Amino acid sequence: MFLRASSRTKNGKTHTYWRLVESVRVNGKVAQRTIAHLGAVDAEGRGRASALARRLLGDHFARHDPCEDRSEFDAQKVRLGDVRVENARSFGGVWLALQLWRALKLDVFFGSSLPGGREHVPWVDVSMILVFARLCEPSSELHIAETWYRHTALRDILGVADQAVHHTRLYAGLDQMLPLKDALEVHLRARFGELFALDYELLLYDVTSTYFEGKAEGVGMAAHGYSRDHRPDCKQVCLALVVTKDGFPLGYELFAGNRVDVTTVREIVEAMEKKHGRSSRVWVMDRGMVSEKNLAWLRESDRKYVVATPRVEVRKFETQLANRAGWTTVREGLDVQLVSHPEGGEETFILCRSADRREKDAGIRRRFRRRLLRDLGRLALRLHRAKRKLEVGPIERQIGKTQARNSRGASTIDVFVEEDARRASGVRLVIRAKRPRKALADLTDGAYLLRSNVSRWDPEDLWNVYVQLCDVEDAFRTQKSELMIRPIWHQRQERVEAHIFVSFLAYAMWKTLEGWMTRAGLGNAPRKVLDELARIQAVDVVIPTVNGPVVRLRCVTRPDHAQRAIIDRLGIRLPRRLRVPETALV
Repeated sequence: MFLRASSRTKNGKTHTYWRLVESVRVNGKVAQRTIAHLGAVDAEGRGRASALARRLLGDHFARHDPCEDRSEFDAQKVRLGDVRVENARSFGGVWLALQLWRALKLDVFFGSSLPGGREHVPWVDVSMILVFARLCEPSSELHIAETWYRHTALRDILGVADQAVHHTRLYAGLDQMLPLKDALEVHLRARFGELFALDYELLLYDVTSTYFEGKAEGVGMAAHGYSRDHRPDCKQVCLALVVTKDGFPLGYELFAGNRVDVTTVREIVEAMEKKHGRSSRVWVMDRGMVSEKNLAWLRESDRKYVVATPRVEVRKFETQLANRAGWTTVREGLDVQLVSHPEGGEETFILCRSADRREKDAGIRRRFRRRLLRDLGRLALRLHRAKRKLEVGPIERQIGKTQARNSRGASTIDVFVEEDARRASGVRLVIRAKRPRKALADLTDGAYLLRSNVSRWDPEDLWNVYVQLCDVEDAFRTQKSELMIRPIWHQRQERVEAHIFVSFLAYAMWKTLEGWMTRAGLGNAPRKVLDELARIQAVDVVIPTVNGPVVRLRCVTRPDHAQRAIIDRLGIRLPRRLRVPETALV
């Protein structure tokens, strides 16, 4: 996403309008779609924006920032030839992060929770540095200490000198923050509810993995397992995340890298209920969490759920899939139908049929078939070129491994080993295309089955609930690509846990900004707004006077039209000048 300016001349005056746009592919061509119009905000719009900012920031909205300099100066004669600008630092991004920190009342939470003592830098300031860096420019603690911090205006906001921020202090800050994980999740849930009036009836749950660079020998949870990052060569940990239907994070847990998804359900449900209480919530989970044991436990404890079933279950509904009657169109290309399971039971089963998914499934099956034929062709060529007699057993085992790697295409091909005395190997590979139950394959492509013990919703409602699992996938995608939760470089268990904790907190701020932007008509691209405001700088204007004293003003650069439009929409105010700290902490 990016900003684009449009100009229009009316009555001899040129007006410039800014739009937030994104590039989309339509019919094979790239077009620009407007996400939000960022034109000038009128008085009524500024009033609404101010009211929104006031609700988010509370008392901080009415107070001036302590880092703002509002002092007045007497008239002085200035040596214009010696006026200069020094010490330019990025201001807008960290300043917006400060507003989000305050909106979530994290200053209050960490100020009352982190221990205070004889440390040179308060731990609450260290926690701000860690989380702001993860939100604005994700990097290692060493990069924060050596580069990022001194390139930002956080020194002016916090009053912490550059030399006081080093990687040892940042690591110690991680150690101080980690024990507050459970208390923070409870705090965030309450604050999200106050700011955005969230509905906690639905809880969406999914698991992903993030991998390590290095041996990770000091991390007990690090293990090889199924890698969603396509890095099976690296050790990993599994991250289980619970979010609301709007994508706001409620909590997370870490598991060993070889932990199977289905074994995490009971632990997560009980952990969330311990923190947030047990009520009539509906758990929404993908097929990876489904087992009869898990579902029986949920039913016995009177917990509600909406889950997808394994693909093999769809084959039991061949008659319903072939029947054109009884379907309800949810949207174009998607139909749903309430069905009864052949084995009976009191659960509700929803059969879904998607045109887009049908094309995807058919394409996957074709791709696996091509891969299987390629691998079998290579094996047949090796057998043909062999110069010695080969045993049939090892060849058949190799065929089995090849079919297992390409299982989605194995049903369309017959392959077996035949003796052939004319060849040096004594065998040959026979590959024949077979005609599978094409009717069943065509019917099941694009079809999937949902099951639930919620009886008060109709099929369309249940499907709408299930597709909200995309919010969890978006959360994982944001943490991995925007907040750089992967790869993990830490080699100690507690540091790994603290790294995930800081990333979770940065994602909570990310979602707060996204919710703020959505209500302000700014779309839903927080990274674009953070990057745009990061170009606003704080600079020292040095003004030598004729009488001798030198006046140093730490000024904030004026935002351009696009930045002003964003600030106006958010309803917040930039300080004009920052106070210059008389002393720096070391």
